[in-house]
Amino acid sequence: MSHTTTEALPLLPFFLPASGGQRYCLLHLPPPGRSARGGIVYVHPFAEELNKSRHVAAAQARAFAALGYSVLQIDLFGCGDSSGDFHEARWDIWHNDLHLACAWLAQRVDGPLTVWGLRLGALLALDFAGRAQLPLARLLLWEPELDGRRSIDRFLRLRLAAGMLAGAAREAPGQARAALAHGDAVEVAGYLLAPGLAHAIDGVSAAALLPAMPVYWLDYRAADQSGAWSPPLLARQWRERGAAVHVASFDDGPFWHSGELLACPQLLYATRELCRDWLDEERPPP
Repeated sequence: MSHTTTEALPLLPFFLPASGGQRYCLLHLPPPGRSARGGIVYVHPFAEELNKSRHVAAAQARAFAALGYSVLQIDLFGCGDSSGDFHEARWDIWHNDLHLACAWLAQRVDGPLTVWGLRLGALLALDFAGRAQLPLARLLLWEPELDGRRSIDRFLRLRLAAGMLAGAAREAPGQARAALAHGDAVEVAGYLLAPGLAHAIDGVSAAALLPAMPVYWLDYRAADQSGAWSPPLLARQWRERGAAVHVASFDDGPFWHSGELLACPQLLYATRELCRDWLDEERPPP
């Protein structure tokens, strides 16, 4: 496979006006003189996973741009450098942010539009695709969260673990859930989780969604996993229901919560290989 340089590609940081303030965006552009072959909108993961994964997402965005795609990375409301605090974030606001980002990019770039999400961002992308008011060509899912309630439960366990490390009084596993049910926000690892956001995420399950566009799914295969890796069960169920699903694995490591900055070359290579059918189609000359 030939390697396309990703150095010195145009990068445009800007703030996109939106409801409740502005959204910080990074626009990765194709090399000068090359027309964009389409647009890709990246949907980041939840809370601290956003920060842990920025470098890998940026590397993949540069790789897409080198192939001729315009890639828009947007910090959703209450996240990163965008307006709002995390406790003010809501699932529907994030839906609106994605619509705004997709519409903005579609107005400026010819060609198909792809939505690419990581972890909870992938679940948001799936949910968004089912309601999108503009045509989407495909979804790219990196290690998608498949059940919103389980995702929130895992997040709440970070609070329990942090309390134990700090020597605080042991909190019952259901205490944070009870507080959310009572309408109280819960602090987890420095993030104040609002009941409205938690309850909305609780209600989202990938099993209840059937993508109407092709799905390209990269799933983490732990190095110590026994036996041969096989595609996720949900992907097989989607195929049985008529969806076009393409699945591959990577095992660089869980970079979204790693204490080290993992480069993840296998993930980037696996993405290129999995998406070869649309990355190679009608490739313009350099």
